[in-house]
Amino acid sequence: MLTDTPGIHHVTAVVGDAQRNVDFYAGTLGLRLLLRTVNHEDAFAYHLYYGDETGTPGTVLTCFPYPHEDDGRVGVPQIQTVEFVVPETAVDYWLERLTDSDAARDVTGPLERFDERVVRFRDPDGTQLELVTGESPVEPWADGPVPEETAIRGLHGVTVCSANSYATASVLETLGLELVGQEGDRVRYRAPGDRATVIDLLDRDGSYGRGGPGTIHHVAVRAESVDQLYEWHDLFREREYDVSRVKDRHYFHSLYVREPGGILFELATDPRPRNGAGSDGESDSEIPATEQSGIVHEPDAVAGERLELPPWLEEDREMIESQLPPVSVPAGKSDS
Repeated sequence: MLTDTPGIHHVTAVVGDAQRNVDFYAGTLGLRLLLRTVNHEDAFAYHLYYGDETGTPGTVLTCFPYPHEDDGRVGVPQIQTVEFVVPETAVDYWLERLTDSDAARDVTGPLERFDERVVRFRDPDGTQLELVTGESPVEPWADGPVPEETAIRGLHGVTVCSANSYATASVLETLGLELVGQEGDRVRYRAPGDRATVIDLLDRDGSYGRGGPGTIHHVAVRAESVDQLYEWHDLFREREYDVSRVKDRHYFHSLYVREPGGILFELATDPRPRNGAGSDGESDSEIPATEQSGIVHEPDAVAGERLELPPWLEEDREMIESQLPPVSVPAGKSDS
């Protein structure tokens, strides 16, 4: 039996230069660079993961750097904005930090929305981002460059602009999100979990977008198990949606669905467990949710320093590394 998604698993953006991306998300925003790995569909391109200490589902933003691609254009149908949670008391800190940054663009705020305060800005590639005040059970990365009392506490949600709002709303409801409010042309849906639960649907017309650096590729929501991914696959296929096979992403399993409104959703299981859980041959679907883990399997290690590859690409490591630009990890703890 299918169960409602508890919320967002991760969000993935397309960006330009890899080092500039790391400097901004790990340096300016103070997220942990969790993984420096490769795009499984293109092993000669990086896939960079950012999040909290261990990469808890609901905290993770990932980026595909494509420095030689033409810039994208935000439009319809696309995920237009990624939103992060910050404490109410951190708004002034972030306005000053982002305004003083040479990397953040178009900083505005604070704006008021759904009883939240919002700081809006763009990353160096033009990706639309927001910091939204709210509560979160997520603890910030203690060794990051941003003081803990003001640090980002995971994802808040995303804003999407669909080519068919009614179709996209139907998919959100199928996944288990509930309509909870509306302000103007912004319709809010919320998942029943405790973090990264918001998807705002913009009911408006707009020009068509184009993928590329500065745009968001997809949003992934959490699925209970691999077995449920197959059930979701069958359901979407019955509805004649464009749905992928179930894929092994090494750290989790997932599938992709392009719904009739044009938005690309991924459904992803929580990361595979650490400390040997499941090493006796248990499938991920048999491991209790309380034993599931984050993306980083060694939380005390300096994440991101070494290129991590799935086992099936290890024999090609030398060739892959020779085609990728070097990336350095920004310094962590700061009293600024």
